[in-house]
Amino acid sequence: MSNTITDTNYNFPGQKKVYKGKVREVYTLEDDTLLMVATDRLSAFDVVMPKGIPYKGQILNQIATQMMKATEDIVPNWLVATPDPNVAVGHACEPFKVEMVIRGYMSGHAAREYKAGKRLLCGVPMPEGMKENDKFPQPIITPATKAEKGDHDEDISREDILKRGIVSEEDYEILEKYTHALFQRGTEIAAERGLILVDTKYEFGKTKNGEIVLIDEIHTPDSSRYFYEEGYEERQAKGEPQKQLSKEFVRQWLIQNGFQGLEGQKVPEMTDEYIESVSERYIELYENITGTTFIKADISNIQERIKTNVLSYLD
Repeated sequence: MSNTITDTNYNFPGQKKVYKGKVREVYTLEDDTLLMVATDRLSAFDVVMPKGIPYKGQILNQIATQMMKATEDIVPNWLVATPDPNVAVGHACEPFKVEMVIRGYMSGHAAREYKAGKRLLCGVPMPEGMKENDKFPQPIITPATKAEKGDHDEDISREDILKRGIVSEEDYEILEKYTHALFQRGTEIAAERGLILVDTKYEFGKTKNGEIVLIDEIHTPDSSRYFYEEGYEERQAKGEPQKQLSKEFVRQWLIQNGFQGLEGQKVPEMTDEYIESVSERYIELYENITGTTFIKADISNIQERIKTNVLSYLD
């Protein structure tokens, strides 16, 4: 289990600053270049787990890269190159301080709010008479404010985003248009793999020349929820849980072991066997989502491999 990357401390040529997120570490270089390292850290309930998951960073980076390439004809994105399985390089952007969450089905957070009696989510009405995992008549956008490190993201309505000046109306209309277009394409890609794209989130930024582009990850199991299409209708008719393809299995394991990220709760012990099972599950997610076989990168010395590949690219 030692062959994981959970922290980086590089000093690349032209490096100006480093930002460490929950899973990714972002290096800003000269010429408005961003270099993003996807680590093997696992985050759930806004808490980073104590041990890394082998190949997780590679899996997230490669799914995001493939999905960026599969959508670049409809929405411009920040990506320029992937010099290493765990690394993406692209244009530095000023991120919008909202996440564009879009939901095709009433699952997860939306279902919990609905069960609590709410029929408005982020100012968007949800029809009466729905049950968990039912399809919405049309996909709904339910934005969230991007939290500062350690805080929880919070629901926000379109009206509040505009009223508080978080995003201008002109820009927000573009974000909405791009979100719908990406979700439509993601839905089509998922259908080809026998999957349903249930909900997902997109993040956008503005380049130095004022262009709005897609940033961060897209359609990965960390940012999206998928159901298996086969048996979906039968499970709904019987009121059974849907067969999911997402990080939800980790959350469920934590809940069963008494952890939901609340104060005073302790992360349960993650044995080597459990970590291995999570790694295998992420590989299964990769192969189902992309429709291709996962090829494991050399992890005998990940830190050195990344450094060598990045320096070679920058040269």
